[in-house]
Amino acid sequence: MRRIGLFMISLLAIAYFGCTDDDRDTEYLNDIPAPSNVSVAVRATQDNSGLVTLTPNGDGAMEFDLDFGDGSDPVALIPGESAEHIFAEGSYELNMIATAVNGKTTELVQPLVVSFIAPQNLEVTIENDEAISRQVNVTATADFGISFDVDFGEGIGAEPSSANMGETVSYTYEEVGIYTITVTAYSAAIETTVYTEDFEVTAISQPLVSAPTPPDRAPEDVISIFSEVYTDVPGSDYFPDWGQGGCCGSSWGMFDLNGDQMLQYTNLSYQGNQLGSPVDVSEMEYIHLDVWTSDVLQTIEISLISLTNGERPVVVPLTPNDWTSIDIPISDYTDQSGFTVADIHQLKYVGDPFAGGGTVFIDNIYFYRPAQFETLPSIPVDFESSTLEYNVFSFGASDFGPIPAGIVSNPDPSGINTTSTVMEVHKTGGAQVWAGAGFPLAGPIDFTNGTTINVDVWSPNAGTPILFKLEDTSSPPDGNGNPSIIAEVIVNTTVAGAWETLSFDLTTFGGFSTANNYNQVILFPNFGNGGADNFYYFDNIAFAGVTTLPSIPIDFESSIIDYNVFSFGASDFGPIPAGLISNPDTSGINASATVLEVVKTSGAQVWAGAGFPLAGPINFSAGTTVTMKVWSPTAGTPILFKLEDTSSPPDGNGNPSVIAEVIVNTTVANTWETLTFDLTTFGAFDPSNPYNQVIVFPNFGNGGSGNAYYFDDIQLTN
Repeated sequence: MRRIGLFMISLLAIAYFGCTDDDRDTEYLNDIPAPSNVSVAVRATQDNSGLVTLTPNGDGAMEFDLDFGDGSDPVALIPGESAEHIFAEGSYELNMIATAVNGKTTELVQPLVVSFIAPQNLEVTIENDEAISRQVNVTATADFGISFDVDFGEGIGAEPSSANMGETVSYTYEEVGIYTITVTAYSAAIETTVYTEDFEVTAISQPLVSAPTPPDRAPEDVISIFSEVYTDVPGSDYFPDWGQGGCCGSSWGMFDLNGDQMLQYTNLSYQGNQLGSPVDVSEMEYIHLDVWTSDVLQTIEISLISLTNGERPVVVPLTPNDWTSIDIPISDYTDQSGFTVADIHQLKYVGDPFAGGGTVFIDNIYFYRPAQFETLPSIPVDFESSTLEYNVFSFGASDFGPIPAGIVSNPDPSGINTTSTVMEVHKTGGAQVWAGAGFPLAGPIDFTNGTTINVDVWSPNAGTPILFKLEDTSSPPDGNGNPSIIAEVIVNTTVAGAWETLSFDLTTFGGFSTANNYNQVILFPNFGNGGADNFYYFDNIAFAGVTTLPSIPIDFESSIIDYNVFSFGASDFGPIPAGLISNPDTSGINASATVLEVVKTSGAQVWAGAGFPLAGPINFSAGTTVTMKVWSPTAGTPILFKLEDTSSPPDGNGNPSVIAEVIVNTTVANTWETLTFDLTTFGAFDPSNPYNQVIVFPNFGNGGSGNAYYFDDIQLTN
């Protein structure tokens, strides 16, 4: 017992004290639950000696303290160890305490009857499982019985299964049919009691529950073919006769499961759907289907058929006897020989094996894209984001209309500004002296970081006056109909044909106040002079002399934001490799230049991850659901997304006590996909909490194996 206790103490000491605060290991040790499914397997020797072998079991248990219930000394065991003990005839209560790595315990009291009389009144129940095809469950009880074996009748070489009396033994057959099942009951006596039954094993051939309900989506984000949630393409034929009716005994029709209608295809050769009219799905990102099949079919081939250039298939593996939720990137089709998806008029399904005798049920067929929503920028602004809407407006042409202005590629990536994208303002010939351009912000400017704003400016001439202006668009209009609450500062350029940084001290404007809700930026190039057909460029609008942290939305593209990525959880409890790198797979839904890489090195802890601080508390006005693009080398990888309030009191392990965390599994391998984390599913989530740090845990709950994971475009939506 003490040997195991010392092992536990040593292990906990390493976990609790052998690392830095950033390792965050203690938090996850504390989260480990107490052992579950705790039991003792009991086997008596059939020689009237009373010798019994006891083997403890329990999920998450690191040690077991077992009391035999007869007054003898208890023993300590580790997983895999057994104890032998001689009992006199009689009734006992085994008492066992299972302990997890963090000291949490689960207690079990299990009755034991030791008798030298053969089991009597043996009762055996044999049933086909209601949810698992070809699985048979056997339960046995008997007076004086301790355990029982089950021979499932599969012939020579098949080992019997064992259990304690009153427990259930399960077995899955390869084929349906009638099998002779033999149950042998044991006590501590030499004699045994045997029961035999010829039992018919059956298969489940249809779903027992409906497919998952599709999520709410805006009408513009989905094109539905067959669904009870969305509006389907009208006039579609779900069972067109393409000649397959004469092939291989194929048949089809609707299947009703408690009022839920789904498509049913038997002996799947080539069936499909004829859309009521061709649809353009080029703006969608995925096609979704829910497919149920027995274990006859291994895969399903799903083809999109275009009016213009034929069909392209994608093959997807199926999970037998369960719903397989399939999400295929549209890029998997368009990457095939320049295939167009602008005029899809048919979907086709082919089973493997072809016409293999299985029945397929299909529901929820639709094309979709992640929710589209508008996100405005906040200072700092660098015009690099692919997910922000800058909504540039302009004014002051010779006819008082707009002048050309917008976001363009940097025409002179040199000197202090080598970024990719900038704002261009073309002050055309004859433009008004007050001509300019601007853009709205996501909300009022927070002046915590100062009252001087820097702007990178490119002008064709030195000595050019640049007017920088802020407006509160909610303020009453002045006599000209413009916002009355403003702040504006003029600074002259000092160089020609080169980038320079100009500083605008807002306190030099008499009406400036940090309490005002300035929410719009306007720039006036060569202010006070008429247009001479010159181009001006602006970039990197930020507070002077301030290290700027990111705010959601985050795309990792900014050159003026410090992301300050940290990591933790290596095999030695130190950091794992993590940081911003060039996008290693600019394809599919993510062609951006820069992403966050996290390498879960071999032997890394199950809770290894990386994160970064935010500029301030998250504003959840845009929604309480986080979307994030993720690239994983494997499908089915659990990704834990976590928010922390670093100002909250520390928990028992020194980590922030106010958190929110959600786990979502990836669905594709080696491909970018958008995962959705609904923060409201975390019980303690409160949007009023000042969450100000983001952490991502790739392949959470599993040790590191040297894989790299990538993250990008973190946004909020409803």
